[in-house]
Amino acid sequence: MRDAELIRTALKMRKKSYVPYSGFAVGAGLLAGSGEIYGGCNIENAAYTPTNCAERTAFFRAVSEGEREFSAIAIAGGPAGQEPADYCAPCGVCRQVMMEFCDPDTFQVILAKSETEYQVFTLRELLPCGFGPADLGLQKGQAGNKKNSQ
Repeated sequence: MRDAELIRTALKMRKKSYVPYSGFAVGAGLLAGSGEIYGGCNIENAAYTPTNCAERTAFFRAVSEGEREFSAIAIAGGPAGQEPADYCAPCGVCRQVMMEFCDPDTFQVILAKSETEYQVFTLRELLPCGFGPADLGLQKGQAGNKKNSQ
């Protein structure tokens, strides 16, 4: 089952988090259209603003490898060194990054405590009024092409 594989990746990636300030470790497993799974973890910074969430780490890693289509992401988070006790939803910035690359009506966001305890939402459910390429009259992936053609 793909959900279980994504959740396993998210749980594994939590252990790689760099969280010396908050102690809150988050991992993500992102399923690309190619079938490849990209992991990500949160990486904190003493200046806080440069901190990067696990979800964005996974997206940026995948995009840097040429991926542009995505179908699902699993997210697991909680105090470092402990199993997740609650669901960890993506922040607004991460939801906006998802909106850039994903169909909000079909992209699945899996919030996991474990491989057997999880909830599944569409991106639209988590970001009902999201702003994406379509709001600029573009289809997903056209933003760079439009700029270059002017």
